[in-house]
Amino acid sequence: MAGNPSGERPSERFIQLSGVIPKLAVTAGLGPPRTECGVGALMAWADRLWAISYVSSGAESGSGTGLYEIDDDFRMSKRPESCAGTYTNRFVHFPSNQLIIGPHVIDADRKVRTVEPLVDIRLCATMGHLDDPEGKVYMLGMEGLLFEMDVSTLEVKQLFDLNRELDISPDWDGDRGSAVHLKAGYTGFGRVVVANNSYDERDFRGPEEAGRLAEWDGTQWRVIEKKAFVEVTGHGGWWQAMFATGWDRASAILQVYTAGNDTWTRYRLPKASHTYDHAWSTEWPRIRETEHERFLMDCHGMFYELSPYVYDNRVWGVQPISKHLWVLGDFCSWRGLLVLGADNASPAMGANPLAGEPQSGLWFGKTDDLWQFGKPSGWGGVWWEESVKAGEPSDPYLMTGFDRKALHLSHGSADPVAFTVEVDFLGNGTWKEYEAFEVGPSGYAHHEFPDGFSAHWVRVTADRDCTATAYFTYT
Repeated sequence: MAGNPSGERPSERFIQLSGVIPKLAVTAGLGPPRTECGVGALMAWADRLWAISYVSSGAESGSGTGLYEIDDDFRMSKRPESCAGTYTNRFVHFPSNQLIIGPHVIDADRKVRTVEPLVDIRLCATMGHLDDPEGKVYMLGMEGLLFEMDVSTLEVKQLFDLNRELDISPDWDGDRGSAVHLKAGYTGFGRVVVANNSYDERDFRGPEEAGRLAEWDGTQWRVIEKKAFVEVTGHGGWWQAMFATGWDRASAILQVYTAGNDTWTRYRLPKASHTYDHAWSTEWPRIRETEHERFLMDCHGMFYELSPYVYDNRVWGVQPISKHLWVLGDFCSWRGLLVLGADNASPAMGANPLAGEPQSGLWFGKTDDLWQFGKPSGWGGVWWEESVKAGEPSDPYLMTGFDRKALHLSHGSADPVAFTVEVDFLGNGTWKEYEAFEVGPSGYAHHEFPDGFSAHWVRVTADRDCTATAYFTYT
């Protein structure tokens, strides 16, 4: 539909189609070199919607991206301070009342300062400081460098190379370059948590484990899990939780930290698509507060509701909304709208000769519009040819919000194996036996749950040590 508000000049008319306003697309140079042009971060600040776009892997790989501001008449302008680079960080430093987005610091009057030492760093996260939250922040780069920055002077100091701290080889046999691919970071409960999503054929087949979810308490680093993780966030101390999303070959993963017991708990979620099963293809699914005190989670091709509240040290309210194929660098609320920033057409460094101008658009709608997207469906398992110990339950796997469900069971033991399926219909860790299934030697069995049957979580236990697969298909 065409819009022409009263008093608007013809040159200011805009067209929106299904929530997309073509004139608000961001573009990059035609090169050479060719580049990605994705929307890395979005933020409402100082009476504007701010967007920053990114090239493939630093300014040397392309040109034309930058920092944009959009007013409430949908007029977009590119700021003269713009830098070409790979930036996906956004953070409001409340003590100084400044927005930090990419290598830029923006005050309440929309004055933009640029942190020159960080222009060539592929910034993926800005986080609160452990010791000086009033005056400093942490800045995380994809290649593993962690800095602290003074928000007044913009002075920068490198603290760590996380390749060393987290034991990530910077080069595996020289055949894929830098192995580290950090994507997110968050400060909460006296620790800094970072997510690294390195993953390819060697991670899929093993024994390589390049991904990391790790935390630093100001004195030492601790690896929480050696799997590919793409996001970590929280909602401050009141809500007593932090959330991190990632995946392995079996399923998508939701790790939840609960302050009441100072513990991370792993939950498993379906994959809505296998097109996200690589480090480069998983950019940049986020968890954001899009309505007041309500989280929207984008994880492996599926949108979810996610409550920030914790009761009895349990996460509640994980509910699938819809599936999609978008690469969404960020999303936020602005002027009562939900805004999604995409990575649409990116002929990165000439890799796709069938893609033309590098460009990506913004989508404007209401949060509730997401329920009109693809109906939730997916697949994933608690075990994929895993070494399983007798009597040890699997991780909880999401079961709510899908119409039809099937379970596939197999194992490699020379003896029969009995698999017990339990469900948690209250969502608080109260498990009840659903049914036990005996699978013959080196056998296979499947079970179709009744139409409409549901619970919050499901898990599986084997009665003997074996190499087992337990895989769910939801349609």
